[in-house]
Amino acid sequence: MRFITPSKKAFALCSILLLTACTTITDLKTDISERMFGRETADIEPLSEIKATANAQVLWQSKLGDAEHYELSPAIEAGFAYIASAAGEVAKLDVTNGSQVWRVNVGEKVSGGVGVGGSLVLVGSQRGVLYAYDLSGKLQWLSRLSSEILSAPQYFDGMVIVRTGDSRIYGINANDGSRKWVYDRTNPALVLRSGAGVVVDGGAVYAGFAGGKLAAIRADNGKILWEASVAQPKGVTEIERIADITSLPVVDGPLVYAVAYQGRVAAVDRATGRVVWNRDISSLTGMNKAESRIFISHAIGSVYALDYSTGKTFWRQGALKNRQLTAPLPVDEYIAVGDVEGYVHFLSREDGAFASRIKAGSSAVLPQMSLLNSNTLLAQLRDGSVYSIQIK
Repeated sequence: MRFITPSKKAFALCSILLLTACTTITDLKTDISERMFGRETADIEPLSEIKATANAQVLWQSKLGDAEHYELSPAIEAGFAYIASAAGEVAKLDVTNGSQVWRVNVGEKVSGGVGVGGSLVLVGSQRGVLYAYDLSGKLQWLSRLSSEILSAPQYFDGMVIVRTGDSRIYGINANDGSRKWVYDRTNPALVLRSGAGVVVDGGAVYAGFAGGKLAAIRADNGKILWEASVAQPKGVTEIERIADITSLPVVDGPLVYAVAYQGRVAAVDRATGRVVWNRDISSLTGMNKAESRIFISHAIGSVYALDYSTGKTFWRQGALKNRQLTAPLPVDEYIAVGDVEGYVHFLSREDGAFASRIKAGSSAVLPQMSLLNSNTLLAQLRDGSVYSIQIK
């Protein structure tokens, strides 16, 4: 990620405004997001040699079409992986060997990750169409929503919960695709375009928004339960004041955690929406949990381990500067993060030391890797390659 001083930010923003004067507002926001906060790879920290204490190996690999600029993510269910490409392909793979069970094409660009639940395979398109297939790859229904779907739909109790790029969240009947409810809100003038989706737990939908807001919504009717401020926008320019939550919240017992870009990480009481603790850490791709710790990929490349109840730092690994890390993924006794050059790094969960490293491919690892079993993960890369990686 490239960081720009306030004066350079203002000049760059003016340049973008001039260059894109004839584009739509959506295109303009996308262009600003890509240029100012996107995937440019300046000043990547060179990798130092490590003394491996564990062995990482690729068990199998597969290939679908590339992800283009979308943050696609695989879904794992009952021994199968479901993956998608931007070109509209959706495939079912056997996780034991990567063999393809079936492949379909939705007929348009896929812009969000795959969701699985209720015997449905769910995927959203650039035109805002939600597609539902059965587990054999047969289309069951489709539902047209308000704008592009940039994240994985979630199944819960007979409904599909799906978020669109205009920050609306829909409750869709999983039987026929009819709309049951919609949650709508107003965004600031300038927001980061991201693949932030929703987490559904205990009858509540948790979602982060622009301006550092975290909301809890009833899954049955879409009514707001509470809204909490994870981060407060600060700065002079609109770009400096961006403090958007661009990643998934994490639910753990009585607390839900969220982190904002150019903002803070916070622990919020699920019952009341009260902020229990917060601290200044910025992230684009987000966090994960394991036992009594929260793991965060910082926006500039550090990985943090924090105490879940206080936010105190257990350790910080800072040797991956500007490598555009994925969200951390707990795998066995390690924390795995992928980077922009196709490496997957395994850190000791106890102290953050490097335990192993493997180069899966030559393009960036997409932000959300998935756990196949206790010591094996699935990583999808931007060029469409998919790798099953085991750590021992």
